[in-house]
Amino acid sequence: MADAEIVFRSGQELATLIKAREVSPVDVVRAYLGRIETLNPGLNAFITVTADHAIARARDAQKEIAAGKYRGPLHGIPYAPKDILATKGIRTTNGSKVTADWVPAYESTITARLNRAGAIMLGKLNLLEFAMGSGVVSGFGPARNPWDPEYAPGGSSSGSGTALAAYMTPLAVGTDTGGSIRNPAAMCGIVGLKQTYGRVSRYGVTTLSWTLDHAGPMTKTVADAAAMLQVIAGPDPKDPTAAREPVPDYSAALTGQVKGLRIGVPTNYFFDEARPELAVSVRAAVEHLKQMGARVIDVEVPHANLAGSAGWIIAMAEGACFHEKRLKEHPELFDPLVRERLEAAKFYPAVDYIKAMRIRTILMDEMRRVFQKCDVMAVPGGGPASRLEPPETARSDVKPGSRSTPVRGGTTFIGDMTGLPAIVIPCGFSAGPPVLPLTIQF
Repeated sequence: MADAEIVFRSGQELATLIKAREVSPVDVVRAYLGRIETLNPGLNAFITVTADHAIARARDAQKEIAAGKYRGPLHGIPYAPKDILATKGIRTTNGSKVTADWVPAYESTITARLNRAGAIMLGKLNLLEFAMGSGVVSGFGPARNPWDPEYAPGGSSSGSGTALAAYMTPLAVGTDTGGSIRNPAAMCGIVGLKQTYGRVSRYGVTTLSWTLDHAGPMTKTVADAAAMLQVIAGPDPKDPTAAREPVPDYSAALTGQVKGLRIGVPTNYFFDEARPELAVSVRAAVEHLKQMGARVIDVEVPHANLAGSAGWIIAMAEGACFHEKRLKEHPELFDPLVRERLEAAKFYPAVDYIKAMRIRTILMDEMRRVFQKCDVMAVPGGGPASRLEPPETARSDVKPGSRSTPVRGGTTFIGDMTGLPAIVIPCGFSAGPPVLPLTIQF
């Protein structure tokens, strides 16, 4: 099979071919490594490419499958994690000069589980520094959007979105504190799943916010996201926040049937925040689901507009605590915007942090009430992407004494604040030029 045929297949399509021995893991890995070699210099999705490691793992997988030791639907399938997940013996930079040479002596639970399932790591993906930088002046430069390299791929899992949209990997891992899986998924036109808080262990994932951090699948298809989540979900003694709830069969739920499904559409905030062409595309998608048999119900989340600002306070206050030692020892190595955000967060009053936590509780209660009326809530997912900022504008322009505008991003932050799962799926394109993806979020 030609390399072009291989890289444009989904992960589960490749799994079927590998299991039937119509294509080998070595052929698959070589095809993706060739595409990375061609495209990564212009798109900067990968910080580190582990070619020798990947080929060796592919050969092992090929031998196992030939011997009848097939491990499951990820066996022989390439993946790439955001470079904030610790990988034993392989450099983990966090997208920062501060930790540019860090080689962990341990493995994150997510990558360990993927490796045990037979998945093959191609390398480590770019990100906004420590999952909160500008994406422009961070340690390894910006990833670029494959739809137009002059446009941003979103953040903070920027490399993950870019690598998937450019077909440099069929599977990727991202992290999400305020939307960092779903934003790049939206800007790059892929599937991004922020699973329920605690569903996936965060052991070995560099912390931004203990309260809000999630890590999960970024893929080309929903079926691939289900297969990935099946492997990485579940309790973990190394992470006390990992839930002990049983892991269901996610793939079995993908029936495509929506008849009778109650879809809640908010009457406040969410569509007001979206660009007009995005709002139109999402409403068209909801109407299509209605024609397929779903019921559309009006719902309201009264304090949704506060999710972004309150979530930002929580994330930055906890981030400042986590990075306090690094800030003292190597302040000059931080992205100026990251340093500014963390230093400023040291001055957040405890009262503001507690108020933000109380807003979190209010949002949890409001969303509980929403889901008494509906099964799923549909809102704009994001897009189209914006142009990459030049470095000189990638910093705060708030002057002393001025009043800053509220932090946006409540449409994604609300999932992190409540711990509820949220998935972003493509649902159209902008008018252009350039033509860019639009997405719906459930």
